[in-house]
Amino acid sequence: MTPQGAAISSLPVRQQLRQGFRDMYRSSLSSGRNFGLVGAIFSGTECCIEGFRAKNDLYNGVAAGCLTGGALAAKAGPQAAAVGCAGFAAFSAAIDYYMRLPADETRKPVI
Repeated sequence: MTPQGAAISSLPVRQQLRQGFRDMYRSSLSSGRNFGLVGAIFSGTECCIEGFRAKNDLYNGVAAGCLTGGALAAKAGPQAAAVGCAGFAAFSAAIDYYMRLPADETRKPVI
């Protein structure tokens, strides 16, 4: 058992729960901030690209995904930036493609 685990397990149940909820709050706040940052970078980039191209199509999201993924992974090196670019662009393409399907097509199960 880790020293932190031993210290927590020696506390009464009420204090253990309070400590657990406090830790959960901190990690949720951090995750929320990171998710908001990614969303802001992606949506801002997509809006700029759409404004420059004057088109609303699938390629705006793919380009924004590539720029966002590359920018977020840039600190880890060029290979990580390339993987981030490809991964975020592919995910964005898949989501944009699904969202642009006609209403009848989106009701069919994905198999």
